[in-house]
Amino acid sequence: MAKSVAERHEIVERYLGLVASGTAAQIMELYAAEPTLEDPVGSAPRVGRAAVEEFYESIQDLETETTLREFHGSGDNAAAFAFDVVTKTGDLSVAVSAIEVMEFDDAGKITHMRAYWHADTDMTMS
Repeated sequence: MAKSVAERHEIVERYLGLVASGTAAQIMELYAAEPTLEDPVGSAPRVGRAAVEEFYESIQDLETETTLREFHGSGDNAAAFAFDVVTKTGDLSVAVSAIEVMEFDDAGKITHMRAYWHADTDMTMS
C-alpha cells in the first residue's frame, strides 16, 4: 500500500537529517533496490544502489546542516521539498537552496530522486 503524505513527510525529514549527520549506508536504507539519482538535474543520472551510494559516500564526511523550508506531497507516491543546506569545509561555508523531487515505491522506499539547484551559491569565510 502506498505511503500517506504524512509518512512521506517523515521520510523526507529523516533523509535530510541523515544527509546532515548520517552515513551513506544509513541514507541507502531509505532507497529502493534499484534507485536512480540525478543531482543536480542535468547531470548524468546515477542508476543502481552502488552508484547512488557512491554519491552519498562523497558527502558523508562533510560538516553539513540542512533545513526543510517547504514540503509538498501529492496523491501519488511522490513528494517535492525545498530545503537549505550549508556545508562547512575549513574556513569556507557554502550555502545552497535546493528543491528535490522524490518518487517512492509502495513500501515508502525512494525509487527516484532529482535535485534542482544551481552553482550560484552563497560562500562565506568564517
